[in-house]
Amino acid sequence: MHMADALIAPTVGLTMFAASGIAAGYSVYKVRLEENTKKVPMMAVMGAFVFAVQMLNFTIPGTGSSGHLCGGFLLSAILGPYAGFLSMIVVLLTQGLFFADGGLLALGANVWNMAFYGCFLGYFCFYRPIMKKGFTPLKLGIASVLGCMITLQFGAFSVVLETLASGITELPFKAFLLTMQPIHLAIGLVEGLITAAVLIFIYYARPEILTNDEMKANVFSLKKVVLTMAVAAVVCAAGISLVASSNPDGLEWSMEQVAGSTELEDSGDGAYEVAAGIQDKTAILPDYALKNSDNAAGTSLSGIVGAGIVALVCVGCCFGFGFFRKRQKKANA
Repeated sequence: MHMADALIAPTVGLTMFAASGIAAGYSVYKVRLEENTKKVPMMAVMGAFVFAVQMLNFTIPGTGSSGHLCGGFLLSAILGPYAGFLSMIVVLLTQGLFFADGGLLALGANVWNMAFYGCFLGYFCFYRPIMKKGFTPLKLGIASVLGCMITLQFGAFSVVLETLASGITELPFKAFLLTMQPIHLAIGLVEGLITAAVLIFIYYARPEILTNDEMKANVFSLKKVVLTMAVAAVVCAAGISLVASSNPDGLEWSMEQVAGSTELEDSGDGAYEVAAGIQDKTAILPDYALKNSDNAAGTSLSGIVGAGIVALVCVGCCFGFGFFRKRQKKANA
């Protein structure tokens, strides 16, 4: 559901940058108050995992469309909504800068549509209330499916509103809305099932990651859980990504149904040219492929490089912003 720059007017793009920036600033403030140092490796490895899994487009039967995990709900369940949101920003920024996946002018909108709802609406309206009286695999599954399906509906609806506000006449509001919502409902269901599987694995392997209850018995050490998720990220990024669906994703498919094309032309003014110029210089593996080559190795390389960048940036943010530090307790007067 990554929006291209052609789908958004500069004023709308800047507005969404401001909204996402405010949410990011508040998230930095909230995460700086946390002292759980175990979240540093989890933030790195789960950010890398979400990047890798987003490369695995799955076919939606009978539609000619595909979808992929957004990951906001998953990250918020494991890291909390604030650290999860910041991790999603790292994923989306990496995709836009180094792989030309989603426009830079539309980055604020993509953060809002794909990260804000999953991390905050998903966590506070579904995950926390359902888990309030105790964790079970069934409750994790219900929260994951409901949270992913409904938050993705909000994200899809926001895309429609943003194109409406941007005056994209090729995508009339009613037709675009009636195409976007059903396909993303199906995508949300699959995302919910994938999310449930990951959370249930973590619940059985290292339950305090989700429950914050150190008294529960752990099957795996934290090191083994981190290593397992890291290996899963590499396998997804370098291997399974090679057999991902080539069908257009939910947004592209909806555009094709309504406008007859998966790509629209922007107005060509200065803001679009600046954003495109930056992306041309920074995109080392555009569209997750080697430049001027169809070699499958480009996809595997993109997955490994992208996951590595996300992990390193997440760790850098933890140290740079002073996240999860143990603070010295003030002596009683």
